[in-house]
Amino acid sequence: MMEQLVRGIPKAELHLHIEGSLEPELMFELAERNGVDLPYSSVEEIRAAYEFSDLQSFLDIYYAGAGVLQKTEDFFDLTWAYLNRMQSENVRHVEIFFDPQTHTDRGIPFRTVITGIHNALEAAREKYGITSFLILCFLRHLSEEAALETLEEALPFRDWIEGVGLDSSEVGFPPENFERAFARAAEHGFRKVAHAGEEGPPEYIWNSLDVLGVSRIDHGVRCTEDQKLVERIVREQMPLTVCPLSNIKLRVFDKMEDHNLKKMLDQGIRVTINSDDPAYFGGYINQNFLAAQQALKLNENEIIEIAKNGFRSSFLPQQSINAHLESIDEFVRQVKNSV
Repeated sequence: MMEQLVRGIPKAELHLHIEGSLEPELMFELAERNGVDLPYSSVEEIRAAYEFSDLQSFLDIYYAGAGVLQKTEDFFDLTWAYLNRMQSENVRHVEIFFDPQTHTDRGIPFRTVITGIHNALEAAREKYGITSFLILCFLRHLSEEAALETLEEALPFRDWIEGVGLDSSEVGFPPENFERAFARAAEHGFRKVAHAGEEGPPEYIWNSLDVLGVSRIDHGVRCTEDQKLVERIVREQMPLTVCPLSNIKLRVFDKMEDHNLKKMLDQGIRVTINSDDPAYFGGYINQNFLAAQQALKLNENEIIEIAKNGFRSSFLPQQSINAHLESIDEFVRQVKNSV
């Protein structure tokens, strides 16, 4: 019954880098289509290269792989492949990160990137009823000036973008480096989120909250090193978009049994489960739910609570959130009645 519950329960995904859903097969196909030379002669060689030991070695291949994305149709195909999979995993709402600087820095127009992604999101809304928001992420290893320039490029597409975020290499690039960029984004009405407390210390979470003014923390698993921070996160019901398989792959925890997800849930933290960069980390959202459930012995009520947290933590209007929460209750009733 547990696997049936996990696979079928309505879900929202709030921490997904669309470039990180680039499967080796599609990378190879796009490379051939666009005449891009890859240092791999087969899909198997690409998949073998998706082995890495830390965040930086992952980012190296992540940025290299993005080089095959060159045209509007490439970004459409990338996003559509992810959304097709989400439909099969009963994901009803997604809030997708994209990294425009990864593409504009190599000469791909901002318009090309966002048009392909946006068109796929709209197609999935029409075909599958999957709702979505797009979140523009600033690359924190680049300058704040570059982030401000990217924000200016985004303004003509304001209606297509719900919020801004902060990602890439965390250690050595604290959130306060982007105070002006986030303040400027707020002036234009963007929602704000930030990666913090994955490899970086709890202080990065504090400053994401106090300096950047975010309404959601991406990752945040190191919050448990600071009890005052935990108390604040619980008091404010600050969502954490946790990515279990990613945390294991990048050695934030040695094995899933060591993950603090259940501990955080027990402390009253609003934990959500997401897939981060699923093509590279070995699993989409259902695999993340299943891996965490099995290793941490999560019970039925905990799985339901995490799924509900996904919708509660989303940027959807409250009326839509309530409807999704009711759909979860209805699904659970159906599962229990079928047993």
